[in-house]
Amino acid sequence: MLTALEVFTTVVVGVMVGVELSVAFVMNPIFGALPEDSGQLARAHGGRMLGAVMPFWYIGSLVLAAIRAVAGRHDGGTALVATAGGLLLVSVAMSVLLLVPINNRGKTWTPENRPADWKEQMNRWDFFHYIRVAVIIGAFTLLITALA
Repeated sequence: MLTALEVFTTVVVGVMVGVELSVAFVMNPIFGALPEDSGQLARAHGGRMLGAVMPFWYIGSLVLAAIRAVAGRHDGGTALVATAGGLLLVSVAMSVLLLVPINNRGKTWTPENRPADWKEQMNRWDFFHYIRVAVIIGAFTLLITALA
């Protein structure tokens, strides 16, 4: 049963990492290259869509790592899983404190109501997102290592 929990946790976190890598290095660059207002509209739509799903995914990943750390506390790899959980906690804190406030503003913007500094705000979101991606890659790496 513990092995199934380890595999499930690792897959959930791994797919989340893949989605966030795609946002950072595929989707946002595509949106930035779109003509006129299309990129801003695409980011707003992406913010609404992923903003509805990602809180559950991030918190669910953290909860899964915590359950695995407690359930396997007498087995090998628990320190790695607990450290991964700590990194996932950091990613949740970063999300709530740094990324969500920008996302909540950006997902309501249209070409008619966006602020003059909207591109700077999106660049700030991207910067924090790159750091968050590095953090969750670290958590994923630790979870994979714990399986070995």
